Amino acid sequence: MEQENYNKNTVLCVAGPTACGKTKMGILLAKRYNGEVVSVDSMQIYRGMTIGTAAPTPEEMDGVPHHMVAVADPAEQWSVARFVQTADACVQDILHRGKLPVLVGGTGLYLDALIAGRDFASGQAGGEIRKALEARLQSEGIEPLLEELRAVDPETAERLSPADHKRILRALEVFRETGKPISRHNAESRQKPGKYRPIYIGLAFRDREDMKALIDRRVDEMVRSGLREEVEALLGAGLPPSSTALQAIGYKECLGWLRGEATFEEAAAEIKLRSRQYAKRQLTWLRRNPDIHWILWDKERDFAKAFQEATEILSALGVG
Repeated sequence: MEQENYNKNTVLCVAGPTACGKTKMGILLAKRYNGEVVSVDSMQIYRGMTIGTAAPTPEEMDGVPHHMVAVADPAEQWSVARFVQTADACVQDILHRGKLPVLVGGTGLYLDALIAGRDFASGQAGGEIRKALEARLQSEGIEPLLEELRAVDPETAERLSPADHKRILRALEVFRETGKPISRHNAESRQKPGKYRPIYIGLAFRDREDMKALIDRRVDEMVRSGLREEVEALLGAGLPPSSTALQAIGYKECLGWLRGEATFEEAAAEIKLRSRQYAKRQLTWLRRNPDIHWILWDKERDFAKAFQEATEILSALGVG
C-alpha cells in the first residue's frame, strides 16, 4: 500500500471483547505509528464514569491523544448517528494532520457505522414527530403503532418484536419524516462504499474460560477502585437513575445495591454475569467480520508478544 493512500483514508481498528486489552494495545500501536486514539465505546463518552467503563486514565494514555472519551454529560442520550458524526470529525482531523487514527473499542455497531461513513436516516428523539408517537404509545399501546408500521414498512414490522417499542417508534418516525421506509434507507446505505479503509487487529482469548476469569477479576478491581462511590457521585450530581448512562453494565447493578434490592455480593455477581454475556455478544458480532487479524491470548495477556505480532501484520499490509 502506498504511503499516500495510507494517509488519506486508512484507519487502524483494535477490536475485541471486554477486558481483552484493547486500550493498552491501542496506545502501544498509536505510539509506534504516530497515531491518535479514537474511543469507539458507547459509554466511555460520558464524564464521571471512568471506573465502570474502564476508560483510560491520563496515566494510562501515556501521552497519546485520546478522542471521544468523557465528551458528554451523563444526562445526555447519544444516538449512534450523533456518535458517528462527532467521532468522524475527530478521524478527519487526525488524518488531515498526517497521523493515523487508531479506533479502539468494543461497541461493534458504532465501529462499523463509523468506518462505513453511514448516512443515518433523519429523525431525532425529542422531536415533534417522536413526541407525538410516544404520546400515542402511552394512550393506545404498541399494537396500533405496529399495525401502522406493517402498512408502510412490512419488512421492518416483521423483523421487530412488539416489545421493541424504541425501534418501532424510530421506524415510524423515519417514514413520516422522509417518506421512505427505514428498511430501504438502511439497504441503500449498506450498498455505499465504505468511507475508510480499515485494518483490523482483534484481541481475544484462546480459551473462553480464561476470558471469563479475567472479567471476574476486573469487576473485583472496579469495586475496589470505587465503583460504588462513582455511582453515588453521579446520583449526587442530580443524574436520574433512569438515565441511559446508568443503565450501563456495572452502574445498573450498583443502583440496585444502593437501593437495598441486592447485597454487595449479589450485585458483584450480577455485574460479572452480565459482563461475560456482553463479551460473548461482542465476539459473535466481530466474528462475522472476515477481515479481522486475530491475536489470541493464552492464559495471560503477553503484550510484548502481541505487539510484535501486530506490527508484523501491519508491516505486511503496508503500514510502517
